[in-house]
Amino acid sequence: MNISSTLQEQAFSDPLAIRAICRNGVWKRETSGTAPGYVQANLAILPSALADDFLRFCVRNPKACPLVGISEKGSPRIPELGLDLDVRTDVPRYRVWKDGEVAEEPTNIRDLWSDDLVAFAIGCSFSFEEALISNGIRLRHVAERHNVAMYRTNIECVPAGPFSGPMVVSMRPLVPADAIRAVQITSRMPAVHGAPIHIGLPASIGIVDIEQPDYGDPTRIMPDELPVFWACGVTPQAIIEAARLKFAITHAPGCMLVTDKPNAALVAF
Repeated sequence: MNISSTLQEQAFSDPLAIRAICRNGVWKRETSGTAPGYVQANLAILPSALADDFLRFCVRNPKACPLVGISEKGSPRIPELGLDLDVRTDVPRYRVWKDGEVAEEPTNIRDLWSDDLVAFAIGCSFSFEEALISNGIRLRHVAERHNVAMYRTNIECVPAGPFSGPMVVSMRPLVPADAIRAVQITSRMPAVHGAPIHIGLPASIGIVDIEQPDYGDPTRIMPDELPVFWACGVTPQAIIEAARLKFAITHAPGCMLVTDKPNAALVAF
């Protein structure tokens, strides 16, 4: 990737800059660690005929699908998240779903956009990761520069219309004292998944092999650590796959929509 050091520094700190290099097709990888202080969002784009059902699904499953923005029908803009933001171009990689299968992973969806589509922005764990790190909690996947490990579970979401299926969780290994502190910190951030939904005993939530995540990258768990699981915004991808929708678009796991909304605006005091 040919990015000057100045541009790279900007991209890691400024939401507008990282969206710009996404639009130009330069940035194609995960966005973890970029634009500190700003909300990153999962993305789900659906035909308008499914929008009301998906909205109900999000309302019924706020841990996995906390909404932070919705576009008007046919508009690629979500003004409350950034006046220049364009959901057709501002994600590093997308997933195009056809009949419940991933058909392609393009770097923009201009040619696929239509006046019938509605975009949903869903809160992302990157926001609470920043809060954890600022409180001295070390996150191994961030330190080692790889994507967080994510797993399908046996926890069923509350259905709405054609949308039903398992919750996806993200996992971060923490020593017990940090796990307790992480619960306290993330409980104040319900707009980005809130407190963990499970700690320890992966098999209790249907995870057979903790070393083989369904999404993301494996993360080592040390003998003195507990796996801590949060509801994950990749859940819509599992739901879209289960519903076998004729057409839908999401972000590729880890490749988020970087917004201009401050993380501090999501903290519940």
